[in-house]
Amino acid sequence: MSAAEQHEDLMDLARRALAHQQNHTTDMTEAVMSMPVDAYTDPGRYQAERTRIFKTLPLAMALTIELPEPGDFKTIYAMDTPLLLVRGDDGVARAFLNVCRHRGARLCESDAGNTRTFSCPYHAWVYDRQGELVSRYGSKTFGEVNQSELGLAPLACAEAAGIIWVTLGSAEPFDIDSWLGGMKDKLETLELDSWHLFDKRELVGPGWKVTMDGYLEIYHHNSVHGATVGQHTIGNLLVLDTFGPHQRLTLGRRTLGSLAEETEENWEPLQHIRLVHNCFPNLSISGILGDHCLVSQIFPGPTPDTTSTIQMVLSARKPETEEELSATENFSAMVLQAVQDEDYRLGLLIQEGITSGANHEFLYGKNEPAVQNYHNWIAHFMRQEADINWT
Repeated sequence: MSAAEQHEDLMDLARRALAHQQNHTTDMTEAVMSMPVDAYTDPGRYQAERTRIFKTLPLAMALTIELPEPGDFKTIYAMDTPLLLVRGDDGVARAFLNVCRHRGARLCESDAGNTRTFSCPYHAWVYDRQGELVSRYGSKTFGEVNQSELGLAPLACAEAAGIIWVTLGSAEPFDIDSWLGGMKDKLETLELDSWHLFDKRELVGPGWKVTMDGYLEIYHHNSVHGATVGQHTIGNLLVLDTFGPHQRLTLGRRTLGSLAEETEENWEPLQHIRLVHNCFPNLSISGILGDHCLVSQIFPGPTPDTTSTIQMVLSARKPETEEELSATENFSAMVLQAVQDEDYRLGLLIQEGITSGANHEFLYGKNEPAVQNYHNWIAHFMRQEADINWT
């Protein structure tokens, strides 16, 4: 997307948001949608969805800025799967199961770093940055094996828009352009590969669907986030663009109404709107005014009522001055409070109430179109529909 196209896209979002603000409206679906509570609680359904969606579809597993140089690596344990992500000598990011091919020991125990080789702590089998087995301690006494067949077990991996995508259940390559469709252009405008990773932490949250529902609607912002992000955004005002299962949510900032007093040639759209990019099924990227960004990866836990969230705080550049450091620390503290103490606290209370019998179904309002779209795409993939080429 050219700079001119990007600017016009933002101008269009600002126009749409301003119209909603002036008319006290929001993007809506045609009808209220209902979902049986069993969709949030049934263990069999949960395991089937976990396998079909989270073990089959491409997941956002890392940011390019986490592995900028050859030899940079990251380990992660996600969905009962130990992963090793490493950038090879050829500059290509690869994903492997973090398991030695000798007897299954955890190959790399460090969270991140840079190395030329990975040596198994059990019997010192050594693998290179491309995952090939390059040496074995005591190889003459061990016996003959075909070393070329004992490289690390690969998983399908692709890099696009500053994000490294992995399928947890397969080494079969996937077409990342087809998977992202029209969302790819939108993600590329964020230039995620040029940001600075300031902080990373893991949060314990409610079940997967309860958690994701909260990321996908603005209806709750005034009542829940009045002390944090809600100070800056207009509740219950949403402009939604969908790209298959992927969605871009546009929120209005409190200053949005001032655009009506300016000619369009003087508009600075990003001063008055906030963008949230949601990539199905587990990624949320929230761009905040002030050169900061929040990236969240949500992973279902072993049971329907558990999740873990990897939350990454990005700054446009590495904070150098006391003022820059203070601003970034304040942003980090604010989003932690908004998610952990506000969203997830309420989500955990919802999780407690789900099994009470008070509700037999949940309702998604016409003013919650992104939530409806998300659940419709869960149903789509559970029908085993294979076509993932959309624009």
